Amino acid sequence: MFEAVSELNTESRIFYSVLLFSWAVYLWEAYLAQRQRKTYRHTTLVPEELGMIMDSETFEKSRLYQLDKSNFGFWSGLYSEIEGTLILLLGGIPFLWKVSGNIMGRFGLGPEYEISQSLTFLFLATLFSATTGLPWSIYNTFVIEEKHGFNQQTLGFFFKDALKKFAVTQCILLPVTSLLLYIIKIGGDYFFIYAWLFTLIVSLVLVTIYADYIAPLFDKFTPLPEGELKLNIEEMARGISFPLTKVYVVEGSKRSSHSNAYFYGFFKNKRIVLFDTLLEDHSPLNKVAANDNIDTQTAAGDSNENETAESKPRPKNKRQGCSNQEVLAVLGHELGHWKLGHTVKNIVISQVNSFFCFFLFAVLMHKKELFSAFGFYDTQPTLIGLMIIFQFIFSPYNEVLSFSLTVLSRRFEFQADAFAKELGKATDLYSALIKLNKDNLGFPVADWLYSMWHYSHPPLLERLRALKDKRD
Repeated sequence: MFEAVSELNTESRIFYSVLLFSWAVYLWEAYLAQRQRKTYRHTTLVPEELGMIMDSETFEKSRLYQLDKSNFGFWSGLYSEIEGTLILLLGGIPFLWKVSGNIMGRFGLGPEYEISQSLTFLFLATLFSATTGLPWSIYNTFVIEEKHGFNQQTLGFFFKDALKKFAVTQCILLPVTSLLLYIIKIGGDYFFIYAWLFTLIVSLVLVTIYADYIAPLFDKFTPLPEGELKLNIEEMARGISFPLTKVYVVEGSKRSSHSNAYFYGFFKNKRIVLFDTLLEDHSPLNKVAANDNIDTQTAAGDSNENETAESKPRPKNKRQGCSNQEVLAVLGHELGHWKLGHTVKNIVISQVNSFFCFFLFAVLMHKKELFSAFGFYDTQPTLIGLMIIFQFIFSPYNEVLSFSLTVLSRRFEFQADAFAKELGKATDLYSALIKLNKDNLGFPVADWLYSMWHYSHPPLLERLRALKDKRD
């Protein structure tokens, strides 16, 4: 096959090299996933070293959940790869560009309105992607997540949420893209510097306004009530000079019972966001479970004594979340990322990479053979050039970068755990990691190669071992 590719002209070699590399990456990912599925299938008993951490019931639930997710990932990944290949082979990209031009023509706008045509193309492409991805998202939410007790959404809420996400994405994506294309058009020989500066500003603005103006469009954010937890969070922030201004609780329980916590903001305006599902004392799911337990006990008292346990109503979720001290330990880990400069380092790496990519784009954007390889023989639209070069030509580089960032992320996670340990939170972080793993049905056994390639966070056992010897 490779000998046949070498005999083709330059355009064909570029095209088929892209296809071959894409399938090579897919097969590598499929191989890794198969190794991990084998681990899920054959690790049916709790390993001895996990005996004090996870009971057999939770272990089995997490095994089945991760196995279902892995099987789903196999089929959805295969579909995506086949879809992408067919789009390239059948000329889907130039076809959609032509359709965009025809739409523009109906409004009396010709090829000279390239930016307008690019925005039309982008809208149609994202609409196609959202439409073809919708059945997979529905299945994942209402079959897999529902089966394992995580989904809290109704179908109506799901579709309303999807439409809102698509609308908000377009409101951000289209104006930003139009300005970027305009900068590239008028930037001259050094446009890549101006384009990079523009994307830097946009990314910083979006990070700043996301939690205040964008996220509240989807979830309810409320200030953490006054009390011991808030006072302890503020005290811990002052102790490490973290410029905390507000602490929010986000109503994540209306869509999922998964939990999370994060901080955001620049300079002297930092905010902390806690998912309500993380807080044992605030999670609505715990209140529902308690009420269901009361109802179940009442029903059991009035029913026939021979009624089996399986036929009785049971709460969908057991009590979940962390105690206040465990929440503080989790935040100690998160604030460790800030104190150790991980956030700044990630931003610097991202921007150096962005500048490098824009520089290479400037070098390659006038190569006609790149456009011809993907069916653009008479025109070289800037947006298409960005897509071809960033998505296809840079694919090998992107894979290497992704793996390198995964390795770096694991190193940062260990350092953040060590920082929480220095704050005297080792014992609470140890128990919090176990609780969060149980709440999210994380499977604590991983194939070493799959873990090395995919896990941006170290496996649970590795983190616990690092904490165990020095717990306070």
